[in-house]
Amino acid sequence: MSPPPLPALVLFVADVSGMARFYGQLAGMTKVHADEEHVVLEGHGLQLVLHKLRGEPAVEQPPEPREDCYLKLCLPVASLAAARAAAPALGGRLGPVEREWEARGFRACDGVDPEGNVYQLRERAP
Repeated sequence: MSPPPLPALVLFVADVSGMARFYGQLAGMTKVHADEEHVVLEGHGLQLVLHKLRGEPAVEQPPEPREDCYLKLCLPVASLAAARAAAPALGGRLGPVEREWEARGFRACDGVDPEGNVYQLRERAP
């Protein structure tokens, strides 16, 4: 008997390969599937399915944060500082140290991905 499927989040995006590079490198997720319409990343007990969205308007550079979304992707990282340094080269950004906060055993900070989606990264609290 095969194991049950992992929990998954589907994120509709304009640039599938660029967003896969962003989340794959920033959050240490592994690509397990790719075709012209989808990339599936796995890590931290979750599948992140990046699905091509047709007719999406061009993304401004830098993108305006989409803060009115009903979902926010929260991913663990080994180091917020390392992620903050890496995010710009991948097309996104992570908020400054002054915006970090702590709760329930982790330290967190929100960022904006290359398409303007607000996400959160979490490291273990010291």
